[in-house]
Amino acid sequence: MFKAPEPGTERLPLPLILTFSLPAIPISALGLALGVYLAPYFASHLGVSLTGVGLAFMIVRFADMGVDVFLGALMDRTRTKLGRYRLWLLLGGPVLMAGCFALFMAPVGISVSYLVGGLLIYYLGTSVVNLAHPAWGARLASHYNARSQLFGWQSAVGVLGAVAVLAIPILAGPLGLSDAQAVPVMGWFVIISIPLCILAAAIATPERITTDVAMHKPSMQATVREYIALITKPDLFRLVLAQVALTLGPGWMATLYLFFFHDFLGFTGGESSLLLGIYILIGIVGAPSAAWLASRFSKHRTLMLTTTAYSLGLCTIVVLPKHSMLFSVPVMMWCGFMASGFGLMISAMLADVGDEVRLEQGKERISLIYAMNGLAAKVASALQLAITFPLLERLGYNPREGAVNTPAAIHNLELAYIVGPIVFVMLGGACVVGWRLTAQKHAEIRQALEARDAAVSETPIVDSAIGQAATVVVTVS
Repeated sequence: MFKAPEPGTERLPLPLILTFSLPAIPISALGLALGVYLAPYFASHLGVSLTGVGLAFMIVRFADMGVDVFLGALMDRTRTKLGRYRLWLLLGGPVLMAGCFALFMAPVGISVSYLVGGLLIYYLGTSVVNLAHPAWGARLASHYNARSQLFGWQSAVGVLGAVAVLAIPILAGPLGLSDAQAVPVMGWFVIISIPLCILAAAIATPERITTDVAMHKPSMQATVREYIALITKPDLFRLVLAQVALTLGPGWMATLYLFFFHDFLGFTGGESSLLLGIYILIGIVGAPSAAWLASRFSKHRTLMLTTTAYSLGLCTIVVLPKHSMLFSVPVMMWCGFMASGFGLMISAMLADVGDEVRLEQGKERISLIYAMNGLAAKVASALQLAITFPLLERLGYNPREGAVNTPAAIHNLELAYIVGPIVFVMLGGACVVGWRLTAQKHAEIRQALEARDAAVSETPIVDSAIGQAATVVVTVS
């Protein structure tokens, strides 16, 4: 449906961006459902202890640590008639659907081992999709500003999936469903949207496959040196650390969100979901705004600004009047607006680092780079549940339905909810202080890459019709 953009195109057609971004809908829906609803659902409705839930997530996160890196290295070496990343995106969809069914449709009384099994399938599917999609996007948009534009709109499109998940518990009451019964409905929404969104993006979006260039005589020693150089690259290490902090901060808050807004601020489940919906919905405006700021003031400065503003906004939550929608809405809009820029800035900056690595090593490493970033996010996600749930248990907070907590336990919940996110979000912004890979530096890298790519006789492009491969022949004078 769409033609492949020329390398270095500063702005991509909006219809192409929106179509390519469709897989962000189920991915964002899953991220919200898992982070906010599923963990409390396992503990309060299915009967798994808080420690058991935290243990299961920690086991799975650490068990599949090497999976992302293996998949990333494999993706970068893939060359088929379906393309490189398109193939993997199509493969990841069914695995993700199976994992969602196991978790969202789990029966009452499941064991920790069942939870571990379902999570393993789920995270394998998310690993494949979450590596293939941004890696493809990094090649679709090669210009410094085009990447901010692409990942900004992708974040905005993903908001639709998150809002759909939030709307389900809000509508559950009028439809005669309990909060617990709303969770499987979320699962069906995700399971149905996965194939629809992935197929639309895969069919309509072209894919340009970069050609490797031999920088030295091939050998195992040389390959090992390249991987070591990649892993120890300072810029990549800083972004990985930022990803850990910016996953752990908001994720920590999301894990405790329902408990805090119900027991401390006095909101019902539906009201809490409505406020969270406002927090997320503002991302439709916030993500493109962050992309606009990045195109004018650079990506790293935008990330530093949004993390600081987010932390300041979060400080005001504890002084809000109890059960006041009037005062809570502006604060949630402010925090959601700022948080919407975190992920897209990291993704766009990783793509820039990927170009520098390809120039240095002559090989595509973008999937591996995103795999390292995904690994960082997984470690952070495991830590947020492994720390927060047992911490609440130790602090005397009881999350079970109908439980009555002491004032001291509620105060401890308040401290846990506020302090952790602020510390980690500010750390995430501090990681990019003094960032050197600016728009000017990236333009020089792209110029060198395009000159080298032009010297390669054949550059394969898999167009928008699946299974049809075109070859662009470049005459070298």
